[in-house]
Parts: sequence; structure tokens; C-alpha cells
Amino acid sequence: MRLRRRPRDGWPRLVAAIALAASLGGCATVATEGAGSVPANPVDPWENWNRKVFAFNDAVDEALLKPVATAYRDVVPSLVRTGIGNVFGNFYDAWSAVNHLLQGKVQSTLETGTRVIVNTLFGLGGLLDPATEMRLPRNSEDFGQTLGRWGVPNGPFVVLPLLGPSTLRDAAGFWLDRQVSPAQLSESSTSRFVIGSMELIDLRARLLQTTDLLDTVALDKYSFIRDAYLSRRRDAIYDGAPPMEIFEDDFDDEPAAPAAPDPAAPAPEAPASAPR
Repeated sequence: MRLRRRPRDGWPRLVAAIALAASLGGCATVATEGAGSVPANPVDPWENWNRKVFAFNDAVDEALLKPVATAYRDVVPSLVRTGIGNVFGNFYDAWSAVNHLLQGKVQSTLETGTRVIVNTLFGLGGLLDPATEMRLPRNSEDFGQTLGRWGVPNGPFVVLPLLGPSTLRDAAGFWLDRQVSPAQLSESSTSRFVIGSMELIDLRARLLQTTDLLDTVALDKYSFIRDAYLSRRRDAIYDGAPPMEIFEDDFDDEPAAPAAPDPAAPAPEAPASAPR
């Protein structure tokens, strides 16, 4: 029997849930048996439907989101884009601190809370990021991770329209995350739309180089993104040290039991008794 760890992946959760969601797609043939399709992976029982949504997300990205993000990157100065990203990041750091607390992580709650205070007070409301220079790195947490930390199972993998790769648990957590997003600060529906669109475009622009590289190296982008997402989420829940997993097929590697004696073979002679 062998023990394995799943590979680690460091993509930020929100990027994977929003930007990669709309930007990465692909359509590949699923194995079939008889007249019906069969799932390629036990954690992905809805693969046929998920692939269709994945392809839809990719089409939307190619037609709309990627061109807008490319224009944003090329037209808006880097300093301005960095400041916008810092403001969004500082806002989500505050929500991360709440999730650290909900998970019972006292030290990381204090560290993340201190990061928010430093960047808010000394970083012009979050435009600058002096906390990173003070060795207070970002440690993002979301409500999906909090649910996982308290034992809520993943549930099936699912690709959400325009929101991308997720699981049933993470989809529920993501809904709550969005209720405390920067767009919710405004009571105007127009302002919420503008802020939400700006956040999405900024995230997609930061993923342009990564997604272009993925297009050239992934034979099946759907499977690649699914496996990377699930691995990264598991890694995030256990803070980079997930428990080892036992794979049932590895029991085949154990030494075989000794063969039974051949009944046709002559019985061994009994040893001569010692003389009295």
C-alpha cells in the first residue's frame, strides 16, 4: 500500500472561481459505454453538463471578457491597475480575517487583521500595500474554506455559468462571499454593476498570461482545470498540509500471499525419533 499527496496549486481562490471560470473552457469527448455517457471521474458525476457550461464560459470569454481585459491592460497605466487591485485585495483581506476567526485560527486572524489596518491607515485606504513590505503577506480565506474546515464535504464538482469551477460546498460559500463583496457597499444597482465589472476585468487582466500559457500546454483544459481546482481547494483547507490519501488500487502492490501447498505432492517424512 502506498500513500500519496495530491499536488499543490497556489492560485488564489477568487481568481479560480471568477476569472478562470469565464476564461478557461474546452470541449472534449467523454468516454461512452453503450448508448449512454459515463462520468470520467467519480468526483465529477455531472461531467457531460459541466463540459457544456465550460465551453459556454469559454465562448463568452473569447467574445467579451478577454478583449476587454486585454484593452484594460494595454490602456490603463500599470500603477493605476496595481492600485485598483490593491483596493480590492484589502477589502477581501478583511473578509479573510473573519474567516480565519470562524476557523479558530487566532494567530492568523490577528496577522490578517493587522494587515488590513496597516494598508487602510498607511496605504491610502488600500491603494498601497505597505503591509507586504512589513512581512505581513496575504493569506486569503473564504467561507467555502471555512465550511470545509468544519467538515462539510465537497459534494460533486460543478461548473457554474460565468462563475466557473466549483463544488456544491464552495458554491454555497461563494454566494455568501459575494454578499460581502465591494459592490455591495453601494445601494445603487448601477454602482454595484460598475464595481463588480471592474473587479472582474481587473482579475481577468491579471490572468491573461497564465491562460495564454494554459492554452498551449493543456491537452484537455476541462480536466486540467477541474483537477487543479480540487487539488488547490483541498490544499487551502488544510493550509498547505493536507492529510495523506489511501488509494484502493494501491493494495494491488502489496506482496502476494504464499501459495497453498500442492495436495498431489508427497507429504514430507517425519523426522526419526531420537533413540531412548
